[in-house]
Amino acid sequence: MIVYNITNKVRWNILAAWLEWQIEEQIPAVLATGFFDGHHLYKLLEQDEEEGPTFVIQYFTNSMARYERFAEDYAQVFQRAGWDKWGDGFIAFRTLMESV
Repeated sequence: MIVYNITNKVRWNILAAWLEWQIEEQIPAVLATGFFDGHHLYKLLEQDEEEGPTFVIQYFTNSMARYERFAEDYAQVFQRAGWDKWGDGFIAFRTLMESV
């Protein structure tokens, strides 16, 4: 299984709206591309939250080819949507993992 992992540090002043947007709009839109079979959303614990909490969104797919197609056709669109909506209100970094 391939896991597309997005870690987000979110500022307190946008937290409620950002989380609602993720749950109601962004995550469903990513899943609607058809390249992922499911997801999990986590809040990291035992982290420095002075500037805001940290969340992890993981999307699951059964093949590297499906992820690569998503990355090629959609990833920048979703990244841009977050930047356009929230600017520097959050920081995100992405990693790709494979379950072993």
